[in-house]
Amino acid sequence: MIFSLPFGATPAADGTHFRVWAASASQVDVVIYQDGSPAAAYPMRPAPGGFFEASVPGVGHGARYMYRLNGADDRPDPASRSQPEGVHGPSEVVDPARHPWGDADWRGIPIEQAVIYELHTGTFTPEGTFDSAIPRLAALRDLGVTAIEIMPVADFPGQRGWGYDGVSLFAPSRAYGGPEALRRLVDAAHQQGLAVILDVVYNHLGPDGNYLRQFAEHYFTHRHSTPWGDALNFDDVASEHVRAFFVANACYWAAEFHLDGLRLDATHAIQDDSPTHILAEIAASVRAIQPPGRHFILIAEDERNQPRLIRPPAQGGYGLDAAWADDFHHQLRVALTGEREGYYADYTGSAADLAATMRQGWFYTGQISAAMGHPRGQPADGCPPSAFVYCIQNHDQVGNRAFGERLGHMVPPEAYRMASALLLLAPHTPMIWQGQEWDASTPFLYFTDHHAELGRLVTEGRRKEFARFAAFAGEQIPDPQADETFLRSKLRWAERGQPRHAQTLALYRDLLALRPSLPQGSFNAQPLGPDTLALRRSDADRELLLLANLRGAARHPLDGQWQVLLSTEEARYGGAGAATLADGAASFDGPAALLLRRVG
Repeated sequence: MIFSLPFGATPAADGTHFRVWAASASQVDVVIYQDGSPAAAYPMRPAPGGFFEASVPGVGHGARYMYRLNGADDRPDPASRSQPEGVHGPSEVVDPARHPWGDADWRGIPIEQAVIYELHTGTFTPEGTFDSAIPRLAALRDLGVTAIEIMPVADFPGQRGWGYDGVSLFAPSRAYGGPEALRRLVDAAHQQGLAVILDVVYNHLGPDGNYLRQFAEHYFTHRHSTPWGDALNFDDVASEHVRAFFVANACYWAAEFHLDGLRLDATHAIQDDSPTHILAEIAASVRAIQPPGRHFILIAEDERNQPRLIRPPAQGGYGLDAAWADDFHHQLRVALTGEREGYYADYTGSAADLAATMRQGWFYTGQISAAMGHPRGQPADGCPPSAFVYCIQNHDQVGNRAFGERLGHMVPPEAYRMASALLLLAPHTPMIWQGQEWDASTPFLYFTDHHAELGRLVTEGRRKEFARFAAFAGEQIPDPQADETFLRSKLRWAERGQPRHAQTLALYRDLLALRPSLPQGSFNAQPLGPDTLALRRSDADRELLLLANLRGAARHPLDGQWQVLLSTEEARYGGAGAATLADGAASFDGPAALLLRRVG
């Protein structure tokens, strides 16, 4: 993979070359730190476009440095590869060539083979580090997962957080072990046959430790606004340098960490009126550096249901592989829980609407959204099912609840099993949230580690946000700043051996073992009455039928002869036999799924 980071600290045999875009400064020095204090300062020479450069002999891997702006303030490198003392401290020179990679034959996976497992490094294991995740990879491989998706790791203030307040975009968080530990995790994942996708945030930076404006005011623009303030500047004065910064970031993760894909956070909040959208430029650039036969997956999180995200450039699209399609989650959540507050008011949870969602990829294709107050979405005709990432839980849908409740906390086990089968046997790209495979008992709460004043505002804002909802009236929302909030969110791996959890784990293993052998030809989803969905998958010589009963009792006569391949109500999964095939009809006593194969 041919890529060289065009700025930051680049170590060489005789020293290190430093390069930074600091168009708002008239003078920049690179300051070498020793024992926590400035030891030597080296003037940087101006270069075209607002850049400053300097080569410093005798400085190599592990050296600490900062940039001094206009003879006054020392600031960390915007392109720092490591921040060992936190986002306000000195940056560290890192030689990316030092890691002895063992994945020379690895080629990644195409989106069609992706079974994604989303995880948060800090809560995935008791230790909460990259290295401590490595021993758990074999369990994910044996489960049937093909890719892990790691929530953002770009360094952030404090020791804990979700990662969406990152400010050092090139520096894997020291709280998780830093850059070399991330390389070890990726290398180990590849040895297990697992791809690694990283969640990155290109729509804003966090409020604490964001020094970009001090280097160049044109990192941001007043032309657009976002929920976090002024937008990042992808289409205003000097935007070519901002675009280059983020394009380089995407390429950096691919080249220096051998990552297999990126999940792009909240792309609906990336404002860009340029002829070539920044997302399209990122996609083209990161693919251009891949060697022949190397797969790299790009996934957007985007609430707009816009097919241009996932269409190829030849069809006027941005060339991403897939997009999160939350309509599936929302329809199923409404069907199982009856929730109707907030954006759930846009969904009925009927079998007909769920079937339409699965046929179309997403439900909203231009209808007016009552929650948004305007039309939402466009038809995605011609886009393959793999371009839609489906889930029944993710970090948002769990963690943005007041008490971090998982789906298993809210629905009976039989409904949980049915929803799991529908997710994992559909042709769309499935994503599993950490611990979902055993119906983990632990919540996933919203937690932060900001300084006292910002932390107070975050806590107050969180509690004010939920005061609007009737379900939380008078309840004490967990304090995001409290250690306990974070610690409660850590998975308890030992509970996988407990009977109820082990039964759910067995179901997930069996469903994912079936998935690669399912027909890859046509599929269709149709309602059978108001509460049962029929999903047919077929190829030249096979036809499979998944019947998912959302609620209540139902009986459905079937055409032809069928054989049961799997029932979510089998005793080994914790079921009570409430789904049967007899006398040419499928019968259900409640929520359940039956996977059938036509035999005549």
